[in-house]
Amino acid sequence: MSPIVLASSNPGKLAEFNDLLADSGLHVMPQSAYGVSDAEETGLTFVENALLKARHAARISGQPALADDSGLCVEHLRGAPGLYSARYSGTHGDNKANNAKLLHEMKDVPTGQRGAFFICVLVLLRHADDPAPLIAEGRWHGRVLTEERGAHGFGYDPLFLPDGEAVSAAELPPGMKNRISHRGRALAELRQRLAAPHV
Repeated sequence: MSPIVLASSNPGKLAEFNDLLADSGLHVMPQSAYGVSDAEETGLTFVENALLKARHAARISGQPALADDSGLCVEHLRGAPGLYSARYSGTHGDNKANNAKLLHEMKDVPTGQRGAFFICVLVLLRHADDPAPLIAEGRWHGRVLTEERGAHGFGYDPLFLPDGEAVSAAELPPGMKNRISHRGRALAELRQRLAAPHV
């Protein structure tokens, strides 16, 4: 397969994909290398947004494109911040403000009602008009903490305590976090699909 364009300008995502794909033989290039700007995310689901981003990157670059749409869904907030995770506070990519708003919204919510999960939907298009994209999904369950913990990761990682772990996502060693996270699980599924015959 030709070099794959990663339809993202998020440096945290780029680092995670590079780590997760290091032994795959797949050659991933950031969309900035092809002059591709971020696509407008007008979908109503994670799948729709991932498709929009992948088609945008594939059409402009002329290469296969991989896109992810991901976010944090909090049960007490009926799935918010969800699709709007990166711009929950009103400014896209302001992690500090997003985390502060989530803490405010979850103030006084008891531990048993702080359940949440990260979701990642990956879409791989062979070309912009590919009618049969490969789609993979990963979910990472846990709960929202009452304060930020840890310095690794990005986004809501300092506020997310994964099920079965004693430390936040931002306190996990990056390599371990990448493997067990929603993005790691989605990418593992995608790699299995790519390795299957007739894909």
